[in-house]
Order: sequence, then structure tokens, then C-alpha cells
Amino acid sequence: MKNMTIQHFAMQTASHEPVPGGGSISALAGSLAAALTEMVAGLTIGKKKYAEAEEEMKAAIEVMRPVRDQLLDDIKRDSESFDQYMQALALPKETEEEKAARTEAMQNGLKAAVAVPLSVAKTACQILPYAETMVTKGNKTAVTDALVAAMMARTAVLGAGFNVKINLESIKDQEYVDRIGKEVEDLEKQAIEQEKKILAKVRVSQNASELV
Repeated sequence: MKNMTIQHFAMQTASHEPVPGGGSISALAGSLAAALTEMVAGLTIGKKKYAEAEEEMKAAIEVMRPVRDQLLDDIKRDSESFDQYMQALALPKETEEEKAARTEAMQNGLKAAVAVPLSVAKTACQILPYAETMVTKGNKTAVTDALVAAMMARTAVLGAGFNVKINLESIKDQEYVDRIGKEVEDLEKQAIEQEKKILAKVRVSQNASELV
């Protein structure tokens, strides 16, 4: 999917097919957030005005590049992650043994469907501190790009989190549900708080005519 044109991907999303869906779009949002963070860092490097931040900018690019690539791959991985569950649904259910095997396979499939969006949420959450660095120390002419990076990263975390939680509703392993549910809640809270913190910095800067 990552090799589709933007137009083709949008048309595929708009079609009656179930994939790509919200999980893949969340991964795409995260990848674009990482890409924007890289862009702002690149626009800062080599500028005398931002010489003190140059090493941080270079370090950000080194971290964001693999993050961007991983989230691009997650676009397809998310679309494929539900296949195991769908295959389990097709298993025979004539005998009690078959029913038990089918139920177990379905539960394992649901856990597999949780794994990818959970990974997306974790990975996208890593972007936010770097987006904040771009806002506070990056090239001020690209501050809005850094802000969009922060908002896209937050969206990726929350969108992926929704996909985790809807699958958790059908999983019977309560210890697993509680553990993963708590992990997602923590990621969502962290993303929301970090975005608010970043946006508050810019609101302050608008009043003070410079970034804090």
C-alpha cells in the first residue's frame, strides 16, 4: 500500500472494501508526522541562527527516519492483521472439538489484530517529544509544520488506540484485556498532554513574539 499514489490510496479508502481503514490511516498519519519532523529538522540544520540546536536536529532525523519507515510498513500490516481472525471465522464448527478450536483461533486472531495498532500507537507517541523540539528550537519559518507533526502524531496514537480497544471488547482473556487497555490509556493520555503542551508553547509565543 505504501507504494500507491496518494490518489489511488484515497480512492481505495473511499471504496466499499474494509481496508485500508482507520488503523491504516492512523499509521499513515504517524508516518507523515515523522516526515514533517524530519523536514523541520532539515530546514534548521546549517542555519547559523540555529547552530546551537544543530546536533539535536541531526539526532532527530536519525530517530525519525526509521520511525517513518516503520509506520509506512504498518499501513499494510494493519490491513492484514485482521486476516487471522477472518480465517478463524471460516473454520468448521460442527462438533464440540471444532467449536473449541475455532473459538481459540478466533481469540488468537483478535490478539494478533491488537498487536499492530498497539505498535502504531507506541511508535507514534515517540514522535511527540521530537515535534516539540522542532517547535521550540527548530527553524521558526517552519513552526506550523512542526505543529502539524504534533497534531498528526496525536491523531495516530488515538486512532490506533481506538482500533486496539474495539478488538479488546471481544477478547475473553481478562488479564490481557486489562493490561493492554491500561497501556493504551496511558499512551492516549501521554499523547493528549504532550500535544496540549506543544500548542501552549506556540500560543505563548504569539503573545511574546518569540517561542519559549
